[in-house]
Amino acid sequence: MNIQTIENSEELKNHISALIVIEPRFAAAYEQVGVPNLRHNAGGFKQLMRAMVGQQLSVTAAASIWQRLVDANLTTPQKITKATDEALREQGLSKQKTRYVRSLVEHDIDFAVLETMSNETVIKTLTVVTGIGRWTAEMYLLFSLKRADVLAIDDLAIKVAAMTLLDLPERPTPKQLNNLTQDWSPHRSAASLLLWSYYGSLRNKTAIPL
Repeated sequence: MNIQTIENSEELKNHISALIVIEPRFAAAYEQVGVPNLRHNAGGFKQLMRAMVGQQLSVTAAASIWQRLVDANLTTPQKITKATDEALREQGLSKQKTRYVRSLVEHDIDFAVLETMSNETVIKTLTVVTGIGRWTAEMYLLFSLKRADVLAIDDLAIKVAAMTLLDLPERPTPKQLNNLTQDWSPHRSAASLLLWSYYGSLRNKTAIPL
């Protein structure tokens, strides 16, 4: 199995160039936003836990709760297993988020093995954890595993940016967007990054998650 990744900005530029050949309308967006930041992270248990903690919270609130968990040394499977639900709630985790974090611990994911799996197998492996949906798994593929062909079709900013870029009459559904962008493979991560940046320029705010 050939797993393609994007390791640096030069490789991203190459993917963008190839993407523009396939879909020339990306040229104007690229000229407007330049080369997006790859925003890579180390991945692993803490990265997924932090993503779960931050779900449906403002950036500020998520950062505050995460820092409290870090300060309390409650960000490893071993420490969480020994901690009571009350101890986790004291750091700001809701009852639901506590359940999510415990599910992540219980599934004991081998994060090194994820690097050898296909994109869909990674998604299936991660989404068995309570609290991890397809979008979160795709973010892990993009930013932690550096995969080159991931389009986050459920992401609101990407749908809005694609509607503008492709001159669609209305915001596409995930299924419509998936069908419209099959030809962009194997450069869909570059498309995701460009669409997030393009959305940011349209709305004058940062759209790239994490």
